Amino acid sequence: MTVSQSAFRSALLDGAEPVPDGLIDGLKRPAGRRYNVYRNNVAVSLTEALREGFPVVTKLLGQQNMDGLAGLFLRAHPPQSPLMMFYGASFPAFVAQMPQLQHLGYLGDVARLELALRSSYHAADTAPIDPATLGSLTPKALMAARLTLAPAVRHLRSIWPVHSLWRFNTEPGAPKPKPQAEDVVILRPEFDPMPHLLPAGGGAFIDALRTGATLGAAHDAALAETPQFDLTPVLALLIDGGAICALN
Repeated sequence: MTVSQSAFRSALLDGAEPVPDGLIDGLKRPAGRRYNVYRNNVAVSLTEALREGFPVVTKLLGQQNMDGLAGLFLRAHPPQSPLMMFYGASFPAFVAQMPQLQHLGYLGDVARLELALRSSYHAADTAPIDPATLGSLTPKALMAARLTLAPAVRHLRSIWPVHSLWRFNTEPGAPKPKPQAEDVVILRPEFDPMPHLLPAGGGAFIDALRTGATLGAAHDAALAETPQFDLTPVLALLIDGGAICALN
């Protein structure tokens, strides 16, 4: 009997399923014991990958609960790539939709932030523009310019204090999160990505830049959301973080 790939894979990710019928080793002997060892190793490896990829979620849930959640996730979302750095892309949405976790509404966005940090880390390198290039433009020309953001730039908008939650669980002495919405931009000026809290309106500003708006149009979008929005500190943050790689 030939074991189908789907049966082999389904049982591999679910320890409750029996060993597929007809599975034999190289010497034509039943391979049930070896298969059980192999699938245990696969489950352990994928669980560890999720723990390492989402350390703050793991801390918030506790390792035992995280391992149980990982077991549910890996059966529903088997790896699509042999590269473990890509595993868990659908984990934030999975967490957000879990009925048992609805009392922890912020958990999905914390997972989104951690996934964005990993994605930023693996993004392509791009040289930032010389800040003097911006300084050489007239105010009118600057507002008409379109900025291209570096591949490593990530940003997310949340109704939860996602940046404060991340800091509180990663930085000793960080203040306790306050119940408020927070927008975050992730910059990677060198090798390690870092999340930065954006002021009110900053999320709308970066949203507009990423859709190809001119600097002036992005500024208007931020002002429409937050009339007191100040462009200067946000633009300085992008420049200092090496986030602007082209100017058109």
